[in-house]
Amino acid sequence: MAQKPNIPKGTRDFGPIEMAKRNYIFNTIREVYALYGFQQIETPAMETLQTLMGKYGEEGDKLLFKVLNSGDYLNKITNEELTERNSLHLAAKLCEKGLRYDLTVPFARYVVMHRDELQLPFKRYQLQPVWRADRPQKGRYREFYQCDADVVGSDSLLNEVELMQIVDTVFSRFGIRVQIKINNRKILTGIAEVIGAVDKIVDITVAIDKLDKIGIDNVNDELRQDGLTEEQIQKLQPIIQLSGSNDEKLQTIAEVLKNSETGLKGVEESRFILDTLKTIGLHNEIQLDLTLARGLNYYTGAIFEVKALEVQIGSITGGGRYDNLTGIFGMSGLSGVGISFGADRIYDVLNQLDLYPKDSVTTTQVLFINFGEQETAYCLPIINKVRESGIRAEIYPDAAKMKKQMSYANAKQIPYVVLAGENEMSEGKITLKNMETGEQQMLTPDGLIKAIV
Repeated sequence: MAQKPNIPKGTRDFGPIEMAKRNYIFNTIREVYALYGFQQIETPAMETLQTLMGKYGEEGDKLLFKVLNSGDYLNKITNEELTERNSLHLAAKLCEKGLRYDLTVPFARYVVMHRDELQLPFKRYQLQPVWRADRPQKGRYREFYQCDADVVGSDSLLNEVELMQIVDTVFSRFGIRVQIKINNRKILTGIAEVIGAVDKIVDITVAIDKLDKIGIDNVNDELRQDGLTEEQIQKLQPIIQLSGSNDEKLQTIAEVLKNSETGLKGVEESRFILDTLKTIGLHNEIQLDLTLARGLNYYTGAIFEVKALEVQIGSITGGGRYDNLTGIFGMSGLSGVGISFGADRIYDVLNQLDLYPKDSVTTTQVLFINFGEQETAYCLPIINKVRESGIRAEIYPDAAKMKKQMSYANAKQIPYVVLAGENEMSEGKITLKNMETGEQQMLTPDGLIKAIV
């Protein structure tokens, strides 16, 4: 007996209805990106491990899917190395490539490789899948799409302002109420300076970033494990639990960081972004959150994260500024900032809130019933005319029983059915049936088009 097929954990199949919903998401995001002058690119699913490793921190490196070298990949491995079972050492010799972890690092590599072809500032967007060897759970997958937009070659904070406008516009179009959280890695660096733990900035940001997931006590335990003293941890508490309006938070943290030039620079940048967005006006709330850290090591300035207000799920959008990323590939001095929409999580949120527009999941708009060869020959020119007018139409391929053809239309949620028998053909017309109301009317082909459009 053949074994029942399955798919890897953390991956999913998507049928026609699901794909219609996903395309609604992708098309909405693509349209908004285009409104702001972003251009689309694509990069390979695989990158060299040299490109990927060391860009996401120690935790990120562990989640990279590595691809075995083709051919006799054990050829260069000695028996001693196999016996030692040192997985990291073996992986380095067995694998030269990996599946991309995100779209930002491949984009940085793209910019360096194509630097002579690009007009700076370069505004790109990219809608492609990424892979992470994470533990699958609700809202977290091993294969998922990201929808990124980045600007490189400009230090202007107007880029951050526009990205927040894009976030606000996209979720307003979806009808999802969100809270946009913003912070600045310079503020976090300033905090580390003030408490005397500059060498622990990565440990501090990684721990703080888990506050929503594990709570303050566990964050403090993690900070102790990372080597912070009780005095340093206590100094962090009022900063981590800071409350009030955005202006009040900025005023308080500016006082706390008055002796940190880097920290005050972060406060100044955050104030500009928030004050500028006030003058424009957003549909969704934007909140300064000093516990927001974004675990990725390459962020150097403003950082963003978006949470849905009506659904319990993780971040559905994130991003930030990464001044030093292209320097890793030999192109220093090029600043970048970007955001990434988590399409799979947005899909789940739209499903839970039932926010898909009806026409976004409708595939065929009208089905022509097949009564036989003569009737089909009559219908085919009409179907062609209907399609030329932009209406999605199909004819049932077999002259099956009427009940079977109607069941097909109901199963596909086709809103209209066309019937053409002897009476219709003698008058040069068709009968159009509304599948929702049951109403029928005899129309000319042009009348059919007007009725549906």
